[in-house]
Amino acid sequence: MTTSPILVIGATGKTGHRVASRLEALGHNVRHGARRSATPFDWETPETWGPALTGARAAYVTYFPDLAFPGGVEKVGALAAEAKALGVERLVLLSGRGEHHAQLGEEAVKAAGPDVTLVRAAWFAQNFSEGYLRDPILAGVLPMPGGMIQEPIIDIDDIADVVVAALTEEGHGGELYEVTGPRLMSFADMAETLSRSIGRPIRHVPISFEDFHANVAAAGDDFVADVFTAIARETLDGRNQHVSDGVERALGRPPRDFSEFAADAAKAGAWSSAA
Repeated sequence: MTTSPILVIGATGKTGHRVASRLEALGHNVRHGARRSATPFDWETPETWGPALTGARAAYVTYFPDLAFPGGVEKVGALAAEAKALGVERLVLLSGRGEHHAQLGEEAVKAAGPDVTLVRAAWFAQNFSEGYLRDPILAGVLPMPGGMIQEPIIDIDDIADVVVAALTEEGHGGELYEVTGPRLMSFADMAETLSRSIGRPIRHVPISFEDFHANVAAAGDDFVADVFTAIARETLDGRNQHVSDGVERALGRPPRDFSEFAADAAKAGAWSSAA
């Protein structure tokens, strides 16, 4: 095992901290790419990119807050070009399933960078337990647009396992892994599963995209709400109502079911008011 580091961009994020901890458990030298890391990385400060990439043999690339934000596609393309110039041998990019700007980001990274693996992910199960929907779940409701649209929701732990394999094993270069859970579920199905796991009723509340925009704006600002509502309209229009085999192709095992995620998260106290 080489001692050259693997850079994990977004090492404090939902997927990044899981990827970093798994790599470290396997004995890899991990360089944490975050604003307050020993070697800082900031998407808004391009002069931090070179020092973070220098000497790294591979990098996990996530763009925050989303590739749909202005400049995101251009920045990941520029980072990929700099990575190639600095001798980074492998990039793994996290992308969004069914998102136009995410796929533009994929093309920018493939065009500019070294050996690239694309991990195109479905909607995250952990949005319920450690994301913006945790507070509504604590209040007993799941307010989401899209009506009875079904989504093959994925456990982020599966995403992290796929990313680690792509970063450390041979045979993943040039692959596109569209990663989903094992079955389609409506948000009403998810609410029912959460109710059983948490032990109290969680009620799905269908809302309009306009109400979704208002909820996001209340928690942030109108610009952020504009972008995330556009993503919701795009991805909850039926285009993602199919299961993909990316987890199984990458890992040789099926993805975890949402019921497993919900049971484990409840047991860990994810929806305890003290969590």
